[in-house]
Amino acid sequence: MALDSVSLLKKTRVEVSPETFAVISLRSEEWLKLLENPELSPRMQTPFMIFKDKWEVTLVLDDIDFGTIKHAIRDAKIERNFRILSFDVDLPFDVVGFMARIAKIFAESEISILPISSFSRDHVLIKQDDLAKALKALRGHIDEIC
Repeated sequence: MALDSVSLLKKTRVEVSPETFAVISLRSEEWLKLLENPELSPRMQTPFMIFKDKWEVTLVLDDIDFGTIKHAIRDAKIERNFRILSFDVDLPFDVVGFMARIAKIFAESEISILPISSFSRDHVLIKQDDLAKALKALRGHIDEIC
């Protein structure tokens, strides 16, 4: 039987990225222009995300990678100064409500989040200004904060 979301969260270790990140919204045409220039690709040294849906291409890049491409994406929508909180617990696919529990904890503290999931872990982007408040909100709900 799988653990419930509260039990999993309790044994989770949260890691805070040392880097700050930008979240970027590109039109498909802008994305295609970036793909033509391999020197604008992420350095592969820090976390990054590329997600394309029918409305836009969303990039999450650290400030160094953002600095490399910002001249090429002048029309993009950009939000900056995010930190990534990574929930270091291997999540089985049958777990229900893990991110909902995290979102509830932050909502109760009036902290806006941008959730991201990888294959086995969940992450949230939090504005740098909300980081201390976010870590305080997590106390008592998780095993360890690093």
